[in-house]
Amino acid sequence: MRRRAPVVDRSRDRVVVVLAVGLAVGFLVAALGSALLPETTRRGAWLPLHLALAGGATTAIAGVMPFFSAAFAAARPTDARLRIGAVLAVALGAGAVAAGVVVALPIVAATGGVCFVAGVALVALATLRPLRGALGPSRGIVIKGYVAALAEVGLGATVATLYVAGWPPLVASWASIKPAHAWLNLVGFTSLVIGTTLLHFFPTVVGARIAVHRSARLAVGGLAAGPVLVALGFALSIDVVGRVGGLVVGAGSVALAVYARRIWTTRARWTTDRAWHRFAIGGLVSALGWFGIGIAIAAGRVVVLGTTPAAWSIEAVFGPLVVGWVGLAILASASHLLPAVGPGDLAAHARQRTILGRWASARLLAADAGIAALSIGLPLGSDPLVVAGTVVAGISLGVTAALLAIAIRAGFG
Repeated sequence: MRRRAPVVDRSRDRVVVVLAVGLAVGFLVAALGSALLPETTRRGAWLPLHLALAGGATTAIAGVMPFFSAAFAAARPTDARLRIGAVLAVALGAGAVAAGVVVALPIVAATGGVCFVAGVALVALATLRPLRGALGPSRGIVIKGYVAALAEVGLGATVATLYVAGWPPLVASWASIKPAHAWLNLVGFTSLVIGTTLLHFFPTVVGARIAVHRSARLAVGGLAAGPVLVALGFALSIDVVGRVGGLVVGAGSVALAVYARRIWTTRARWTTDRAWHRFAIGGLVSALGWFGIGIAIAAGRVVVLGTTPAAWSIEAVFGPLVVGWVGLAILASASHLLPAVGPGDLAAHARQRTILGRWASARLLAADAGIAALSIGLPLGSDPLVVAGTVVAGISLGVTAALLAIAIRAGFG
């Protein structure tokens, strides 16, 4: 008599994903709200950027990365207590850093940084531990991308923690280290994780077969190696290293676009829950477009200007990379994931899809219009465009966040 394969219970793993998504959406809303604070209070663009990336993006990644890792390997998920600990350490650390910097308490910011780095280490442990008991393919290219991304954010976060703690060598050289820190975190970690995850998630959302083309390997390789070279170029003031890194990152972004295009040509035509599908698919497609624009700007500045401080400008990339790429990718992914892995039965998931499909086209159009206004207005210093972009994009992303909160509540009855 054939023995039945052991049943893998992922219910607690799904709860952790929902918790992380909820916290990440909260951070994104806080990032939008912080943009309305006085410039001296928010430290220019620092506070919105930190809340969106260290808070929103990293908390979401802390929740979904181990989930995907275990699912790929057909393995039992990591202990839920470890998973929750990783998510909370990242979220609390990011929040403490923000609070410490805003109120000028270095000890609070440094403690938050240590907590954040510890959370990243726990995420790495939770991601890799299930692979020891893998029963199926672990999707090597994706796991390699995750490992590289975690190493880069660990380095970037450690450098930032030493800076807020007041370590003299870093404080003295921060003008050249700051762009390196930004590249490691925004491109080497956040963009690499999102891009790597889309290798399997984008086909799932559009209804296509998951396939690893050569372009997928080039995308992960370029987005993993390029930021390290750019960061080294800035840290060591070596133009040629930075320029090569910019070209490598650019090649990686082009490869990701090629991969997405190949997947798109084999997509299915959804006949049910069309509005829900429209927002998830449209959000990811828009995010990929903004990523290409943002990387072209960021990498182009390094290739042209070298590794001088002028080669890094947060105003130039905030719209396309932070709001367009990271913000849209998180909200579109959460809109697809929640009814798929969130709480509730089939009827509850159907209600969630209906909720998340409300005003789909209007939300997408408003988001893209607002991001476009920010992408033009911030580099030009145009206050009317910046205000208009913040309001329009903020309303769209805020409504989406509210719908996600309502959908989470619907899952519990």
